[in-house]
Amino acid sequence: MDVLVIGAGVVGLAVARALALRGHGVIVAESTGGIGNGVSSRNSEVIHAGMYYPSASLRARHCVEGRRRLYAFCENHGVPHAKCGKLIVATNDLEQAKIEGIYEQGRANGVEGLSYLTGEEAKALEPNLSCTGAVLSQETGIIDSHALMLALQGDLEDAGGVIAFHAPVERVIRNGTGWNVHVGGVEATEITVDAVVNAAGLGSQALARATEGYPTERVPPLVLAKGNYFGCIGRPAFSRLIYPAPVDGGLGTHVTLDLAGRMRFGPDVEWIEREEYEVDPGRAESFYASIRRYWPGLPDGALVPDYSGIRPKLTGPGEKAADFMIDGPAEHDLPGLVHLFGIESPGLTSCLSIAEDVAERLSV
Repeated sequence: MDVLVIGAGVVGLAVARALALRGHGVIVAESTGGIGNGVSSRNSEVIHAGMYYPSASLRARHCVEGRRRLYAFCENHGVPHAKCGKLIVATNDLEQAKIEGIYEQGRANGVEGLSYLTGEEAKALEPNLSCTGAVLSQETGIIDSHALMLALQGDLEDAGGVIAFHAPVERVIRNGTGWNVHVGGVEATEITVDAVVNAAGLGSQALARATEGYPTERVPPLVLAKGNYFGCIGRPAFSRLIYPAPVDGGLGTHVTLDLAGRMRFGPDVEWIEREEYEVDPGRAESFYASIRRYWPGLPDGALVPDYSGIRPKLTGPGEKAADFMIDGPAEHDLPGLVHLFGIESPGLTSCLSIAEDVAERLSV
């Protein structure tokens, strides 16, 4: 097949690579001038183990399988990463019940390397920590997400695939057994392909509505959840990632580390109406309160605004978190068309598994 993948984020690149390695002709259309300029470049760069998600969900399946694939890919391609592990901590009885549930869910999902620790055992691993109990995940890690995307791009191009930059897709129209795709930009054009994969991230819903014949009632809502990050002045206080019990819309304001050893905190959850990325320094007050529940020693003045990202959620405040939505021909009866919606965390971890899923849906 000739396939057009729309979006050169980590999921789009992984899908394009998987299809090219299967012998298909692949073009990636990216509206910006480079890879990973959207959701993929504004996250925690965490490799998740897979213990948070309901067992029958796509998020659980793709996170666990994707994580295993991702570690192997990193080893084979020299992508910088570290399996540093993380602690999910409780500071009261309610949180204790939450993390016990996460531990059991992880076991049900087949997550390796999980153990339950008392507060004293957790503090023995991380002396600056204050908690009543913790779940240790040895399979959680961190990754250089841009290096990952460069490696995916390299495999794609080695297999004959190409990326067209500054190529915003405006319309997708059914044409007999294939699709006519109208591409805007300075050099507007139209191409005909056998299959289209919509991996446009925050733009997926708009693109689905611009797909002729795709039922508008199948397009889910797009809910923007901004996550703000603050850097931390001084030496890192922890050697592992530290996560509190989850909150509405996210996994709580947690400690993340980058591969250079720098420590930062976030993301929080800020429900917004439009795409914007400025970090309000005033949000530091709520960060201090959240962090000091498990790190009482956080000094005053240690937090500085860093960056933010936006999760393309399908559900809003107070609603049950939605699963990934992979809408292929079996669901909508349009051959050669796959729309991806709501691919937020753990999307980076899941990218190689999602890619195989999409390739299989197009091969039927």
